[in-house]
Amino acid sequence: MPKLHAEADDADDVRDLFARHKNLSHLRVRRRADCLIVESGPDNDPTRHARFRRVTVGLWILDAATHGGRWESTMHRAPLTQLVDTLVKDFPWLVSESG
Repeated sequence: MPKLHAEADDADDVRDLFARHKNLSHLRVRRRADCLIVESGPDNDPTRHARFRRVTVGLWILDAATHGGRWESTMHRAPLTQLVDTLVKDFPWLVSESG
């Protein structure tokens, strides 16, 4: 089965959802293979906050960045818009400017 990729429209959707929150203006979204990576800071040394990993056409998994540079699953699996809401409401420390 071919691997599903994160599409430009998916990244745009996440950016639009973040734009609804003025305290998230420091975040940007980058596509890489099947993931949408949420990061901030300088382009040459970004701070990774979270990522959305596509597992099916309509389902994604939310992963959190660790201080050791690894990814840890939050065990949340849902449509992308729902996971963005979960990230903002249930894991606010992950997307804070100091996150």
